Amino acid sequence: MILAGGGLVVGVYLGTGGEHVKSALEVWDEAPGAWAPNAWVRVGLDGWVTVRVNHTELGQGIATALPMIVAEELEADWDRVRFEIAPAEAVYKNPDFGTQMTAGSTSVRTSWEPLRQAGAVAREMLRSAAASTWGVPLAECRASQGRVRHDPSGRELEYGKLALKAAALPVPPDVRLKSPAEFRIVGRGLRRLDGKAKVEGRAIFGLDVRLPGILTAAVVHAPVIGARLKAVDSTRAQALPGVRRIVRLVNGVAVAADTFWRAHQAAQELKLTWDEGTGGGIDTDRLGLRWAALAAKPGQVIYSLGEAEDALAGATKTIEAVYTLPFQAHATPEPMNATAQVREDRCDVWAPTQNQDAAKDVAARISGLPYDRVFVHTTYAGGGFGRRVEVDYVAEAVTISKEVRAPVKVVWTREEDFRHDFYRPASHNLLRAGFDKNGRLSAWFHRLVGPDHMAQRLASLAPGMIPYQVPRALRNGLAAGARYLAPRLVPGKKAGEGAAPLPYAVPHVRVEHVQDDPGVPVGFWRSVAHSSNAFVVECFLDEAAAAAGRDPVEMRLDLLKDNARLREVLAVAAEKAAWRGPRRDEVGRGVAAHDFHDTMLACVADVSVRQDQGLRVHRVVMAVDCGTVINPRIVQAQIRGGIAFGLTAALKSAVTIRRGRVVPGNYDDFPILRFDEMPEVEVHLIPSSNPPSGIGEAAVPLIAPAVVNAVFAATGRRIRTISDYLGTSIKL
Repeated sequence: MILAGGGLVVGVYLGTGGEHVKSALEVWDEAPGAWAPNAWVRVGLDGWVTVRVNHTELGQGIATALPMIVAEELEADWDRVRFEIAPAEAVYKNPDFGTQMTAGSTSVRTSWEPLRQAGAVAREMLRSAAASTWGVPLAECRASQGRVRHDPSGRELEYGKLALKAAALPVPPDVRLKSPAEFRIVGRGLRRLDGKAKVEGRAIFGLDVRLPGILTAAVVHAPVIGARLKAVDSTRAQALPGVRRIVRLVNGVAVAADTFWRAHQAAQELKLTWDEGTGGGIDTDRLGLRWAALAAKPGQVIYSLGEAEDALAGATKTIEAVYTLPFQAHATPEPMNATAQVREDRCDVWAPTQNQDAAKDVAARISGLPYDRVFVHTTYAGGGFGRRVEVDYVAEAVTISKEVRAPVKVVWTREEDFRHDFYRPASHNLLRAGFDKNGRLSAWFHRLVGPDHMAQRLASLAPGMIPYQVPRALRNGLAAGARYLAPRLVPGKKAGEGAAPLPYAVPHVRVEHVQDDPGVPVGFWRSVAHSSNAFVVECFLDEAAAAAGRDPVEMRLDLLKDNARLREVLAVAAEKAAWRGPRRDEVGRGVAAHDFHDTMLACVADVSVRQDQGLRVHRVVMAVDCGTVINPRIVQAQIRGGIAFGLTAALKSAVTIRRGRVVPGNYDDFPILRFDEMPEVEVHLIPSSNPPSGIGEAAVPLIAPAVVNAVFAATGRRIRTISDYLGTSIKL
């Protein structure tokens, strides 16, 4: 325990084991070196509590939720709590990934216990400091609202007045954590700590970074997937005002100039010659035909329960269907950008990244500097949705800055952003279901064809998981080995997430995956495979209910007899939506339920399909069990945001590829949901004392199947293919 910057610093280590770590003082002061006990809490002499947030604030509210956890156990005054985004350090690694990364709705879940411990340790040390000051028993000292009170005498001291004394005390080996009944901060809809700065325009996003002498770079990437640059004629571009340097990149060219507009204008004057390689043969229509043929062949079994093939062969009745889904872009409001300054003795990166370790790794490799001389400063991000797990834009900023020997901000145009994304994988799905003589669903078969995103992306993520203190030569060798082995080691289970295991009590289940990667860059898209597989599973389950003559909700409830939590959210959603109640003319009601990483959700959607208006989603009712709710307002906002995001993918947008070229390039040909298209949304949170399980992505997978099932209820038409502009193309 040490004093830093005139206050009490509490360190709680979250490293991966075997790492040399910095002291809490070194971490807070960002001194050279990479290994120290992690400091999550700082209590200043002015009484302000600062909480380090080791995850990126993407708009999901994590910069409020994590400080609330600390403040709860610390008994802090919420009006005197602030946060700062943690630097890239080993002790801030996400334990689920072994790397400092914000993804998978893991921020609250992985931070819940460590941050409670951090707050409780600080609380007990402050109580001890007060007891020592007054010479009274510790049991008589009570922490509350940012101060310690001695009730028998009426004395009290603010935390800031106790910080110096607390800093000299030993760290207690064990502390008592509060029971849920004692919570006074967790569970409340408190104001967001980042809200005022954003409203007032003081929040610094990646695009807002300013440095003395900074240049801005516009980038032109290969027009065809996988193409390589052969030649550059920059004569006209170099002659334009403000242009400082033309820099060749791995798969493109950058123009560095004194303003973005000048850089962009000059980039349009470049004459580039490309070697298209085999990428020009990629076409989504032909790919669909190829996958349909592959679906006729056996795949790798990724889940098996009972004897599905025998059960299907002996079924009294069977049904079969094919579901397809397209590639999807992230379409983040803030396009890809990063700022880098490479100097002789250090490299600084300012980026709205979801992956600090990978950013640090790529910056160190490009700059040639030791890892302890590379500093990643995480800004606010204007949306991430998984796209900012990749660090290609960071690599470009570092490359250009090293070349021009000046700070450089790389800014992608919207077209570059859309056409050089890491897309949500497309998929082709063959499904069969069988019923026994009593009409019960007895067998389920699902063969999924398409790329496994993890097989592609693990190769790029693995280097960031190697501890920084590993010698450079060995680290580079391990990274190279990871890139080679990762695609060969991934068994395809990530592609099957949300499809297996089924949450429903079907006795015979078989799920297969046919890995076929056409070379389209794929990656982490908000809820990834769950977004595709929940659609497939929940829509086909509706088909099974219809084939059995069962009500879709009642059939699901029967099949969830061994899944009490998912059964409860389904029952609540159906009740709140008045599932059997009256509905407007031409309105169909559809349902979906899903387990997203132990967050249970059920969704009921009211939809109309009319000749003059196409498809319209009027009302959505969502019930959610995500364990302990830190801030209900943030959870509800995330559910509504997930519904909007999922509706865009379900009704309006898709990525098509022609001759190796991604077709959509902006919001005109990749439209997103408009305000007037957003349905009324009700969110019902199930009270729980279980640990938090995550919410940022959880709502996305449910809305598409609920809407498509409602279309069937309204029109009798099954929608098995999601494609662009579905919302306006469906007619009676």
